[in-house]
Amino acid sequence: MSHPRKDLDSLIHSPVRFSLLAALRNLEDVDFRFLGDLLEISDSTLSQALTALLDAGLVNVRKEPSGRRTRTWVGITDAGRAAFTQHLATLQAIVDSGGPASPDSQLPTEREGPTP
Repeated sequence: MSHPRKDLDSLIHSPVRFSLLAALRNLEDVDFRFLGDLLEISDSTLSQALTALLDAGLVNVRKEPSGRRTRTWVGITDAGRAAFTQHLATLQAIVDSGGPASPDSQLPTEREGPTP
């Protein structure tokens, strides 16, 4: 049997892309600036993450004129939602693969130092 970590999606596993899909999973189309503020990342970092997810078909990006500017809206696709759900299931499988905890196998809560 193969360890579940081998099923992790390396595209989604990046902290920024994971956070991005997690946010989009619970929201309708989101304004680019709002998303950057929510995730506390720069426009450049957000743009790079979106490009990777867009190329994989996990998000959609729509641009609309708004006065003299263009607003960018981002949403998750059905494929993106399914991939994120699968990634969460894989993470849970990794947690579960450690086996059931028994009282004898619990780690100490404090480091034991030399006895005085």
